[in-house]
Amino acid sequence: MSESEGRNLGQNLSDNQSAVRLRLPATSANLGPGFDTLGLAMAIALTIEARALQLPGATDVSSPELTIMATGRDAERCARTRNNLIFETYREVLQSAERALVPLDMRVHNEIPLGVGCGSSAAARLGGVMLANHFGELGWDLRACVQEACRREGHPDNVAACALGHVTVSAVADGSVISVACGQHLQWKLLLALPPVSLATEKARELLPAEYSRTDAVANVQRTALLVAAFALGRGDLLRVAMQDRMHQPYRMDACPLLERLLPMAGSSGVLGVALSGAGPAVLLVVEADAPAGEIAERIRQVVGDPALEIVETGLGPGATLELI
Repeated sequence: MSESEGRNLGQNLSDNQSAVRLRLPATSANLGPGFDTLGLAMAIALTIEARALQLPGATDVSSPELTIMATGRDAERCARTRNNLIFETYREVLQSAERALVPLDMRVHNEIPLGVGCGSSAAARLGGVMLANHFGELGWDLRACVQEACRREGHPDNVAACALGHVTVSAVADGSVISVACGQHLQWKLLLALPPVSLATEKARELLPAEYSRTDAVANVQRTALLVAAFALGRGDLLRVAMQDRMHQPYRMDACPLLERLLPMAGSSGVLGVALSGAGPAVLLVVEADAPAGEIAERIRQVVGDPALEIVETGLGPGATLELI
């Protein structure tokens, strides 16, 4: 990451009792051929407002460690205090750093679809790390927070995109994540076709082979390089080919039935490229900036044969932010 991407998240924060607001964008990883490497941030996000929970008494063992009020998508799930990924990450980071647990009162507003390949777990983990950094007074910059969240997530693509925004390229070298962002100028629209069922990332990875042919590996290297160039240069005409993949999408077709039906839309009538969003089963369509998104959404529903299919229209967006409130 550049020096600006390693900025100090603790600057201008008076102490660990200050309430903070985090905004953590939804992300789409892989983007076709860039397996565990490429990602993009969307203009929809998870917003967390957190403050130290004022306990009725220091010796009251029944006092809660966490209270949550949630709104937005899947509010009931986001409001659960047990097995809450944000808080569990927060707790584990503080324990590892040998810092006292500061009980939290959180207000959460969620716009990220859960469990369909839109980076909900990466946003939660990065959010938990950033909260631990603040309330535990760890003094980490964004680079350190990303390293910790990537270690917990197991791969860097979603976390890097959530942290840095727009389009990111990541690599792991000597145990550290190196990430750069590009595409800040892109005005392309994004459409997410969301199936009604979810798919766990662990299950999606179990569908992949242990080895690949040289032909398939070379094809993916070529397309990944072309895709980075397309994002950097704003060359939408390259996306139809650049978003093709032989490494993971063919093996996930049966578990992600929308993909096979929507792939042929790439390169036609305003649709620049199509790929599985992360591990799926949601499908990401990159659309020309001036294309009629509503009409394309209706075509998607016709192609799929489901007039009730949920389609979210969004765009590329900035990375994670933290501010005092």
